[in-house]
Amino acid sequence: MSNTVQLDQTTTLLVVVLNYKTPALTIDCLHSLSEEIRAIPGSHVVVTDNASGDGSVEKIASAMSTNQWHDWATLMPLDRNGGFAFGNNAAIRPVLAPTASCPYVLLLNPDTVIRPGAIKALLEFMENRPDVGIAGSRLEDLDTTSQQSAFRFPNILGELEFGLRLGVMSKLLSQWAVAPKVADSPHQTDWVAGASMMIRREVFESIGLLDEDYFMYFEEVDFCLRAHRAGWACWYVPQSHVVHFVGQSSGVTDSKRPPKRMPTYWFDSRRRYFLKNHGWLYAALADAAWLSGFTLWRWRRAIQRKPDTDPPKIWSDFLVNSVFVRGGQI
Repeated sequence: MSNTVQLDQTTTLLVVVLNYKTPALTIDCLHSLSEEIRAIPGSHVVVTDNASGDGSVEKIASAMSTNQWHDWATLMPLDRNGGFAFGNNAAIRPVLAPTASCPYVLLLNPDTVIRPGAIKALLEFMENRPDVGIAGSRLEDLDTTSQQSAFRFPNILGELEFGLRLGVMSKLLSQWAVAPKVADSPHQTDWVAGASMMIRREVFESIGLLDEDYFMYFEEVDFCLRAHRAGWACWYVPQSHVVHFVGQSSGVTDSKRPPKRMPTYWFDSRRRYFLKNHGWLYAALADAAWLSGFTLWRWRRAIQRKPDTDPPKIWSDFLVNSVFVRGGQI
């Protein structure tokens, strides 16, 4: 175990897996990485642990020892749970030092399993496209059903569409919808899911690390927007297949279970994203769009007796955490 990342000058790819109380998932992820990493010269995996305190460090360390993964993987326990950006930055920061030369970083969720060739597909795409700063995988269920992996930046009309959920309006607002249809070919997009996202070193050198003032959620959206404003392209690469057990690492967005009440940090992250990147007025309009759209949806759901699949108390929680109540401080 180590609290520092020490890579030599031949390292070409750093893979960061952030664990928080999911040791079994992290170990499965490492199993899937084993052959992939060995097939890519100069690649190394760092597992950071956000002070899980549940025996995660010991279990992961034992698995590394039993499977003899120490030649390509390092465990990096952290002293506190500072969130997603904090946990990933801890591993990334050392490889951005002037004495290091690692050209690529892959952020990988612990609730993922790498399909054969997935990492190599991203790496080859990046090497062939020097204008591309960020590339994301095709995330999928275990049965290969595709998941939404490429998105548009959040916007006012997209918030209205998301809250309203009305077919005719969704068609009219389709070009603003944050989650467009899944495509089968590589294409440029606004942002990709942080569950499997490869980043070129020069992007970090241009815009800095992930914003650690986000605890969880919206940090990869913010990062991609900063990269976009700095002139870096972001692409979705469906040839890179990664199984993603949605919500298993956070426990928030698991679609296989009844919805849970959204945590305060989700609302904090959303509010921060809009305020930081667009200002109070835009954030207020985005909040108003979602609240009005969702109110109409709830009325329509009740009248049409549609099943209630929304998180508990989502409307009141959204209002309490909106800029109208919480104000415009970032």
